[in-house]
Amino acid sequence: MNLEDAKESAARFEAYMADLASVLGHRDREEPLQDYSRGLLTAVGRKSVEPLAAVIAPAKVAAKHQSLLHFVGQSEWSDTAVLTRVREKVLPSIERFGPIEASIIDDTGFPKKGKHSVGVARQYCGELGKQDNCQNAVSLSIANHHASLPIGYRLYLPEEWAKDKERRKKAGVPKEIKFQTKNRH
Repeated sequence: MNLEDAKESAARFEAYMADLASVLGHRDREEPLQDYSRGLLTAVGRKSVEPLAAVIAPAKVAAKHQSLLHFVGQSEWSDTAVLTRVREKVLPSIERFGPIEASIIDDTGFPKKGKHSVGVARQYCGELGKQDNCQNAVSLSIANHHASLPIGYRLYLPEEWAKDKERRKKAGVPKEIKFQTKNRH
């Protein structure tokens, strides 16, 4: 990729992120969304906010860490609205290569060391190919032969988490979220 292509790609990324930010409810969430997304795309290794902050703002890690923590943990927005906007923007590009031919339901495991992140439990983790501490998410994607696009995504809440009122309260898990098996999710 030459410099001109890199600049064009960066400009497209910023425009896409600005468009996604428009459904987050507040204009002040645009920069944290771009930072978080850029961090996920560029950081190597752990994808928690501290390593992302170190990649995004090496001279201001503590401040960026706080900003990202607030964005991820305290800002309220509609996941449905964000996924809807992504679908509106991306689906036409995918369909240029042919109609949607399949729906894909999948669960994805994310290895985790601690026990405080919502849903972390000893459970099967596909990335590791065995049971270990991880979070799992269930997703629904649509696809053709060219690409796939997630259109639904939900963090799986294991039964031990669903039954632990104190843990749920501390992590901010809404009361209306109940335990469901993955195939009912």
